[in-house]
Amino acid sequence: MADTVYTEDVVVGEGAEATGDSSVTVHYLGVLTDGTSFDSSWERGEPITFALDSVIEGWAEGIPGMKVGGRRVLVIPPDQAYGSSPPPGIPPDATLVFVVDLIDVQGTGGG
Repeated sequence: MADTVYTEDVVVGEGAEATGDSSVTVHYLGVLTDGTSFDSSWERGEPITFALDSVIEGWAEGIPGMKVGGRRVLVIPPDQAYGSSPPPGIPPDATLVFVVDLIDVQGTGGG
């Protein structure tokens, strides 16, 4: 199993670029490798804003370099996600897949 975060830009944005010090506003979908959805800001109808230094390691590593308007797929191995102590809805030691749309960047790197 891979031990690094895999990223793929589906759409390359043209706005401000996120850095490791940024706070970002995103819409996202989280699924397990079998396709089971466990979380979606789109379903809730509200994007979320967070500092990249306050989220799981896979997001902190996978979001920097994205530009506003971009869509990126992140495949995050368990050791950079929740490992053996995940929140409800995610099995232990799960590899997680996220589709992330970057809406805004605050702080270092833009906005």
